[in-house]
Amino acid sequence: MNGLSLKLIAMFTMLIDHITAQLIPSGTPFEFIGRSIGRLAFPIFCFLLVEGFLHTRSVKKYLIRLGVFALLSEIPFDLAFVRGKTFAENLEGQNIYFTLCIGLFVIFLIQIVENKYRYSSTITVILTSIITLMGCQLAEFLRTDYGAIGILMIVCFYLFRNNKWILLVTIFFVNQSFYSIQGFATLSLLFIWLYNGERGPKLNKYIFYAFYPVHILVLYWISTVI
Repeated sequence: MNGLSLKLIAMFTMLIDHITAQLIPSGTPFEFIGRSIGRLAFPIFCFLLVEGFLHTRSVKKYLIRLGVFALLSEIPFDLAFVRGKTFAENLEGQNIYFTLCIGLFVIFLIQIVENKYRYSSTITVILTSIITLMGCQLAEFLRTDYGAIGILMIVCFYLFRNNKWILLVTIFFVNQSFYSIQGFATLSLLFIWLYNGERGPKLNKYIFYAFYPVHILVLYWISTVI
């Protein structure tokens, strides 16, 4: 399974999740099924973020792209998921791009620490823990989607990328500490482990960036007319 296949799976499961959140009545079996399927999306996006970080030519440009789409996605996100509240209350929740942007910066700093203190595992562990904690605190302060849990998942995918069993255990426990249905996120590893390291057919990357705000806006519009 190549990178494009993983992106499509993540996008499809995210679409199911958001369709369920916007259009399916809460408390029904269909909501549980749809939201459970949707839990697979974010861990795959975290994995792809780490892969992108490891292969990008410019972390700075990568951060800027995420930041720009975080800003572009905020209005659709607020309309769809925080509607009915005041403007001030809308600012209390930030979309997933903010989480990914913070997570990318965190693993970038961790990589710098790893390179600088490669001969001192103690210092590396201490500084990595501090950086991760600060990233988690920032995500919680900004109230980004997934918050600290999102940052922890990104860090786990980075630190344990070469040991799938430790990754399995850490991802499982991180998601169990969130809320019950989030435990289904661990199943995303079944797809991730099939990844062959290849990018796959090359498509314009901005298609994937734009999918998030565009589909949320479309679903919001549909929810207002039915």
